[in-house]
Amino acid sequence: MANSASSLQTTPLHGVHEERGARMMEFGGFEMPVQYDSIIDEHMAVRNDAGLFDVSHMGEVLIQGDQALSLVQHLVTNDAETLYDGRAMYTVMCTPDGGIIDDGIVYRRAEDEYLMVLNAANRERDLAWMHDHNPMDATLRDVSTETALLALQGPKALDIAQPFLNDDLDDLSFYHFWEQSDGAFLDCETALISRTGYTGEPGLELYVPAGRARHVWTTLLEAGADRGLTPAGLGARDTLRLEAGLCLHGNDITEEINPYEAQLGWLVKLDKGDFIGREALREIHEHGPERRLVGFMATERGIPRHDDVLQSPTGTAIGVVTSGTQSPLLDAGIGLGYVPNEASYTEPGQSLQVASRRRTFDVDVVEPPFHEKA
Repeated sequence: MANSASSLQTTPLHGVHEERGARMMEFGGFEMPVQYDSIIDEHMAVRNDAGLFDVSHMGEVLIQGDQALSLVQHLVTNDAETLYDGRAMYTVMCTPDGGIIDDGIVYRRAEDEYLMVLNAANRERDLAWMHDHNPMDATLRDVSTETALLALQGPKALDIAQPFLNDDLDDLSFYHFWEQSDGAFLDCETALISRTGYTGEPGLELYVPAGRARHVWTTLLEAGADRGLTPAGLGARDTLRLEAGLCLHGNDITEEINPYEAQLGWLVKLDKGDFIGREALREIHEHGPERRLVGFMATERGIPRHDDVLQSPTGTAIGVVTSGTQSPLLDAGIGLGYVPNEASYTEPGQSLQVASRRRTFDVDVVEPPFHEKA
């Protein structure tokens, strides 16, 4: 949906956010809610109870036809042959040099139909890349504007959603999904109920028709009010994903970074057959990456920020912070960043420094996720 007041796009829930008094910001070409009340309160609600996010800015592309699997295999590094109907996988798309174009989830809906979910900021570029690298001529259909995506996350999320589903959510495993039709889920003609998320907590991602987004949003919030469910914005989503040690494309992963550097080598299945970037990634795998993404936690007062300098204990610049924040759960500065792939910089417990514009402070290398150490 276009926003007549600016060049930014809006989601089907934009009016709901305005009515709620959300503080809005630009993200990925969309005007999105960064917070409703307090980022910290929304963050802790997800850690302790549940939060509801509008992430309808994400892109959704259907890959269809008898060549659908062949195209998916050609585009991504993970092995879609391992999927079956109702199974999803996390993966990345790479350039021929092995740089990460985007990360996302692939859902197998049928033998001849897959759903690929893209980051909002990369949607148009990703779609063009998919069209340009489709020698098998599989059918591509962008369904982003007709799809709303809500994320219900937190330890009470499944209990809140359960009354609206006929099947027991205990039977829905992580990275699996159900398809609902004919109004079975909150009067939606179709719905995809996915056991996935970006917070480090149990939860669901709900793909529903754009026209039913408001109904689903308000119904869930009303149903979860007595369980502490609160609307949550992108501010809390970012602090939650960072506590969980999850990468953000554009910060922690880019076309200049390969999966082995980003500690995503487990997504690269070199033996599955040919795919874009395979030979470059094979060489990197054989020789090892020159740098590596590490997590770190401040051992004194200080909050790491994007583009701060990472230093050795003696003050030598060795890398850069890609993501950083003050952890609401740990009450300490945490971050991710790249350093040379040497034990003296990458082993948990190693001391480093973060040099911000204001001061330099000490941090220790920590193996993410951070929130499990609370």
